[in-house]
Amino acid sequence: MDLVVDGRRVHAGTGGAPFDPARPCIVFVHGAGLDHTIWALPARYFAQTGRAVLALDLPGHGDSEGPPLTGIAAMADWLIAALDAADVETAAVVGFSMGSAVALETARRAPGRVRRLALIGAAPRMPVHPDLMAAAAADHRAIEMMADWCHGPTGHVGGQPSPGMWIMGGTLRLLERAAPGVLHADLAACDDFAAETRGIACPVLLIGGARDVMTPPRGARALADGLAEAEIVVLPDCGHMVLSERPNAMLDALRRAL
Repeated sequence: MDLVVDGRRVHAGTGGAPFDPARPCIVFVHGAGLDHTIWALPARYFAQTGRAVLALDLPGHGDSEGPPLTGIAAMADWLIAALDAADVETAAVVGFSMGSAVALETARRAPGRVRRLALIGAAPRMPVHPDLMAAAAADHRAIEMMADWCHGPTGHVGGQPSPGMWIMGGTLRLLERAAPGVLHADLAACDDFAAETRGIACPVLLIGGARDVMTPPRGARALADGLAEAEIVVLPDCGHMVLSERPNAMLDALRRAL
């Protein structure tokens, strides 16, 4: 499905079902250097169980036009404009990593538009290691570093529930699809992010991996302390890439919350 936001074409996956804004809507926001395809499992599940699904490609990502946005605040404003373009009054918003920061900021800026949040790999701050930032501006090493640091034991040594799937390889190929400059812009946005939770009253689910070195579980606990209503789910033996390392457990948590 394509939308027009700020004069540019935006692509959104709908989970394989026609999008109907009259249905309860769930919006999915991907992480740095990624695109809407990371949401294939939950998007399809919710689309087939009566929800309207928008798994968005942020500007400059996937099949969406335009340069990448510079900053989490700009992405949140863009997300609100995307809801307008899709005729969505209110939505549950699910974000992964950088997308969790976008979802949180969207709920702060437009509390009447967000009825629930589910934040995967979230933290009050998302500082980026200087070596990773430098590599993202230069060469392929940034992709290799992210694939290494983002995965826990399951990603490094196997264990994907779908036979024949290579978790690390899938992440490498996905990051390689990003246009030049996209990953660096996204990481810079993460590095500048500082969460503001005042005024967020909707229920929030925080999902993280017990072995996540990029946004460790203590970050979810710190976020929860500033939220009116928060639940934390920590998945064992899992790194930052919850969606590929523990897809079924992640979906179970989303089902209960949404």
